[in-house]
Amino acid sequence: MSMTNVALLSYLNELLKPERVQDFCPNGLQVEGKTHVQKIVCGVTASQALIDKAILENADAIFVHHGFFWKGETANICGMKKKRIAALLKYDINLYAYHLPLDIHAGLGNNAQLGKLLNISDISPLPSESPEGIVMQGRIVPAMTARALAEKLGSVLGREPLHEGADSDLINRVAWCTGGGQGYIEAAAHAGMDAFVTGEVSEQTIHTAREMNIHFYAAGHHATERYGAKAMAEYLNANTELNAEFIDIPNPA
Repeated sequence: MSMTNVALLSYLNELLKPERVQDFCPNGLQVEGKTHVQKIVCGVTASQALIDKAILENADAIFVHHGFFWKGETANICGMKKKRIAALLKYDINLYAYHLPLDIHAGLGNNAQLGKLLNISDISPLPSESPEGIVMQGRIVPAMTARALAEKLGSVLGREPLHEGADSDLINRVAWCTGGGQGYIEAAAHAGMDAFVTGEVSEQTIHTAREMNIHFYAAGHHATERYGAKAMAEYLNANTELNAEFIDIPNPA
């Protein structure tokens, strides 16, 4: 049984509650397509590759974490943005995008999913940071060496992380923010964490890790954020009559 695109928008908004956050892009239905949705493809980014896959799957809609129309980018519909949007319009495909709401959702969110994959205990939001859930904290029980945590990240995410710190140190308290969360390393250090895990690294991040005596792991923006969209596909299949499929477009960044 299908669902109207407007009904699906209401369903996703009720689930992810985008009104709770101030974001860098519009959350919700970014490009309107056909009225009725049965097949929906879920992925990390609304790239041409994902759109092409959705077309091959005869999808009525796409759900992504990284959509279009970011603050600070040109409003011109040219180049690759024009090609992406043209393909969506040609095949009448709805594009739904949820950025921060998918990061912070307590069950389906990127942060929640990474914590689950790493078997972290006593998980809670880092209270100093907002919106609530943008940085999470917890414990690794029993504590493991810094090298063992790097190996676990590599095994779980399929990508060897960049690690700054002594391999033999024990890691118990850990904080994390998926994607481009390297700016939160100081907050993690001030909170007494042994380690901070995120997707990306900046030049100054390494100096901060060294000078604030906190282990740092950059495990990949895409690698740390594929699991929210994957969880969304699983949730839609379990709780609606839609046919949802997660499609991963590999990205080493």
